[in-house]
Amino acid sequence: MHVFVTGASGWVGRGLVPELIAAGHKVTGLARSDAAAESLRAMGAEARPGSLDDLDDLRDAAAGSDGVVHLAFKHDLFFVGDSAGATDADRGAVEAFGEALAGTGKPFVMASGMLGVLGLPSGVVATERDGLAPDAGSTGPVSGAGGRMANARRALALAEHGIRSSIVRLPPATHGRGDNGFTATAIGFARQKGAAAYVGEGGNRWPAVHRDDAARLFRLAVESAPAGSVLHAVDDEGVPIRTVAEVLAARLAVPAVSVSSEEAGDYVGWLGDLWAVDGPASAQITRDLLGWRPAGPGLIADLQQGHYFT
Repeated sequence: MHVFVTGASGWVGRGLVPELIAAGHKVTGLARSDAAAESLRAMGAEARPGSLDDLDDLRDAAAGSDGVVHLAFKHDLFFVGDSAGATDADRGAVEAFGEALAGTGKPFVMASGMLGVLGLPSGVVATERDGLAPDAGSTGPVSGAGGRMANARRALALAEHGIRSSIVRLPPATHGRGDNGFTATAIGFARQKGAAAYVGEGGNRWPAVHRDDAARLFRLAVESAPAGSVLHAVDDEGVPIRTVAEVLAARLAVPAVSVSSEEAGDYVGWLGDLWAVDGPASAQITRDLLGWRPAGPGLIADLQQGHYFT
């Protein structure tokens, strides 16, 4: 297949592109900079200059492919308060891909999230069947989560228009060597503050997956996920944040400290609200559907390898 990938030079994309190529597929990645284009070519992919704002170009790229994986999202806007701008750009891209792929039966796979956005009570283990109601995720710890969920539902609805659409929900701790996401951010805050914090007793849990396992799931989704599938890229169902904080503390030679929810932002910055969320998740349906079996280390084992701290 010839697969068009947005966010191809990003964290998950850097795992997915080699995964697709190794499986015999051709990849063209959206590149919004010369550095991104160079990175893609180094991985063996073709680079197509552009951004999520170039809707005509997105339609053209999708029409010329055998399938699309949509990983890109304007996190730089989302986490500085312009969640509407970020989700509007995302919606435009989903609609553009839908127009280009309608009636073709081609795959469209979109990245989505799970922690605190599925509208579930604290502590409930999320499954692939959750978060599909129109009001799911309308209230959550991150402003604009409802908009991201609405876009994921738009992607799933494309199955009604002759597109083999699916979404892959990623946990916040999508970890591995070279990670610059939530896990690396928490480490940066702990180093800066001189303490690794957890909220209250720290028993709240985050799901996690190694980036390479997540990349393999996206590849499986492109190849064979049924239309309308919701997939969970989850290996660790729930890692207690206190355990994470204690590993960070030992590695950084700082104390692990309990803080109140009101104090969390002082210790982990913009992660503050999320740091207290108890959001375990299962991937049993995904495993049964696609035969996906994570093979990488779990989050704690990955942290213990030390590469996050060098």
